Amino acid sequence: MSLPRRLAFIDVESTGAHPVRDRITEIAILRVEDGEVVARWDSLVDPGRPIPALIQGVTGISDDMVAGAPAFEAVADTVAGLLEGCVFVAHNARFDYGFIKNAFARSGREFDAPVLCTVKLSRALYPEHHRHGLDALIERHSLVCTARHRAMGDAEVLWQFVQLARAGFAAEVLEQAVARAMKAPQTPPGLPEGLLEALPDVPGVYLLHAEAEAPPPGRSDRPLYIGRAASLRARVKEHFSGAARKGRDASLAAQVQRVEWRETAGELGAQLLEHALLCALRPSANRAPESGAEAFALRLLENRRRPPIWQRVKIAGSDPGSWDGLYGAFRTPREADNLLRELALLYRLCPRRLGLEAGATGACSAHAARRCAGVCAGRETPAEHDARLAAALEAVRVKPWPWPGAVVVGERHADSGREAFHLFARWCHLASADSVDALAAAAERTPAFDLDIWRIFSRWLAVPGNPDRVRLL
Repeated sequence: MSLPRRLAFIDVESTGAHPVRDRITEIAILRVEDGEVVARWDSLVDPGRPIPALIQGVTGISDDMVAGAPAFEAVADTVAGLLEGCVFVAHNARFDYGFIKNAFARSGREFDAPVLCTVKLSRALYPEHHRHGLDALIERHSLVCTARHRAMGDAEVLWQFVQLARAGFAAEVLEQAVARAMKAPQTPPGLPEGLLEALPDVPGVYLLHAEAEAPPPGRSDRPLYIGRAASLRARVKEHFSGAARKGRDASLAAQVQRVEWRETAGELGAQLLEHALLCALRPSANRAPESGAEAFALRLLENRRRPPIWQRVKIAGSDPGSWDGLYGAFRTPREADNLLRELALLYRLCPRRLGLEAGATGACSAHAARRCAGVCAGRETPAEHDARLAAALEAVRVKPWPWPGAVVVGERHADSGREAFHLFARWCHLASADSVDALAAAAERTPAFDLDIWRIFSRWLAVPGNPDRVRLL
């Protein structure tokens, strides 16, 4: 058989994307046996909570429409009967399956069924295409949808797609594709069904938790791990794939029971949010973020006879516009010393004069090995040595702010439509908002230097094309 004999095409609409926290607002089921529709059923469902305005705008299902509808418990017997003995067929099927399974669980009932995902089926049959969302299938195959984002309209499209596939491919090809589309994904045992599929295919930050439920307000909700991704769904699934089940990912898979996420409009927003969350929450499985609270720069001391010939100047929290004669930006003394050692080797600088080697008289150890030009042995003047050091340090100086004032970086994700605008001044992040107008007040803030933000923004600006996206406020 190229297709299972009994199929139940199902679509659910809901109050949101989370299969545990959110609730079903509409269900549609087409039961197909031996290629014929034998039952067609749909119903609005009272979720017992308000439907967010954004969801109402997408589905057209309002609070008034579901006010007199049955609760899921009232239709559970009907749903169970229609699904009995069938393969559960849906688009991004584990998402719908998770909502149904969790709804049954809240009613005190078990539910299990083999699952066929039409997204996976489309990928297996049409690998030359990159997009396999329902809108892409409708457009590509000229399918007819009477009501997009309504349960019956979407379920009927899936039945059309499967009929098209059955007519267009040899039985053995379709059978292999179905087998691939029914392969269950590897999921950590503690995660609810459908949660990974609920993750959106958009940029953002994800948080992996060891507790199934968030604690009451006011109590710490420290995650195991925080990460960022260009695609939340793909990255989190990657954590738990068979290839990744080793080391840290294996430990996370054994512990994780909850995944939270925060969508962003782009990569820069994800980096800024990840940095803020790592500093605030300090998750146990991430490498502990090093504090930048003591970040400093170096200032050379002119005409200094005794080493060291520089001083540390704290720059954390200061306004870069006030800096004068400062080189570098360092988190720890060791970081600065390592740079000075590297420059000493490259430019034949004296480690004793740099404060890296003890001693007061005679040539330094590097001079004997011809790695020091000899300021310690009278072979060059301190001024010549220090001028060479200053020239070498120019490469690590925090560059002057290249704009005459504060700037805005706009990001927009084409698929989600989410927009964000990030305000920077003199290498400092002042604020982010969903509109430029909302940033006006933040432009009056005094910049406060954060070493990590500077590095994040500098790396972002180094990507070709990104500087063209910067606009003056």
